[in-house]
Amino acid sequence: MTDLTITGLTKIPVTVITGFLGAGKTTLVRHLMQNPEGRRLAIVVNEFGTAGVDGDILKSCADASCPAENIVELANGCICCTVADDFIPTIEQLLALPQRPDHILIETSGLALPKPLLKAFDWPAIRSRITVDGVIALADAEAVAAGRFAPDSEIGTGEADHDSPLAEVFEDQIACADIVLLTKADLAGPDGIEAARAIVAAEMPRRVPVLPVTDGQIDPRVILGLGAAAEDDLAARPSHHDGAEDHEHDDFDSTVIELPEIADPAALCATIETLARSHDILRVKGHVAVTGKPMRLLIQAVGPRIRQQYDRPWGDSPRRSQLVFIAEHDHLDEGAIRAALGV
Repeated sequence: MTDLTITGLTKIPVTVITGFLGAGKTTLVRHLMQNPEGRRLAIVVNEFGTAGVDGDILKSCADASCPAENIVELANGCICCTVADDFIPTIEQLLALPQRPDHILIETSGLALPKPLLKAFDWPAIRSRITVDGVIALADAEAVAAGRFAPDSEIGTGEADHDSPLAEVFEDQIACADIVLLTKADLAGPDGIEAARAIVAAEMPRRVPVLPVTDGQIDPRVILGLGAAAEDDLAARPSHHDGAEDHEHDDFDSTVIELPEIADPAALCATIETLARSHDILRVKGHVAVTGKPMRLLIQAVGPRIRQQYDRPWGDSPRRSQLVFIAEHDHLDEGAIRAALGV
């Protein structure tokens, strides 16, 4: 029998990292990049909007274990809907690198459904060369505990139901997982973690580990090297879209707003918080130029909860301020957003 390890024909393991907008996927990927456990990594990061933010964040963390050329960003669409055009060519590009990666991480868009992506691993061009080591689903513990994704409107304070876009995406991501990480555990607290754990357990078709994490801090050995071969286990991972030839993301929309330099970051954050509450904005992220500051201001918001930090100098890059706003289609009012921001 041929030893596949010796011939170099072993399948490269791929970890799919899924989870709703703002759940902390990029934070987890950064942690794995900083703790590769001797692996040479490659990363595919998928953005729903046209302006990429997460890929830029990850490329700023590139090092010898995961050089910049090993990080590929796919923007303007969900990877689960662009398999032939985007996913397959990207995987082939990574497999053709002079130094073959030991492990590939795929950070899906927060609106992507993982199961259609798993089906792509059966494509003839790649099925003999890669395998799904595991699907890691991230769920914002505080948001889940508050009932934001609750399929039952009587749970928590949310108004979601089984037919809501939020509930369907949440349920599909959880149902596909080999491990669920309850993120932002520090914000949720012990009671919130237990409430979120109960809601997640109610949506899981089979028992899998559910672990609380803060800032993506988890031992890589817990989530890498699972050997799940998830592409061969699709029947155990039900989806709302089983049987459908395709699915759309018409329930959600995004817009990119360009801003002039600002003088008051606190005022901008207050405006974003007001917009999130009054227009049900799900996610805001981007970089902003602040007058007199040589560094970019990274703004990331999940609903009305906002984080800001100066991440790196602008350097030779143009001081271009862009914010991506994502909301359900019927709630995305670009005119109201521009009016509130004064642009």
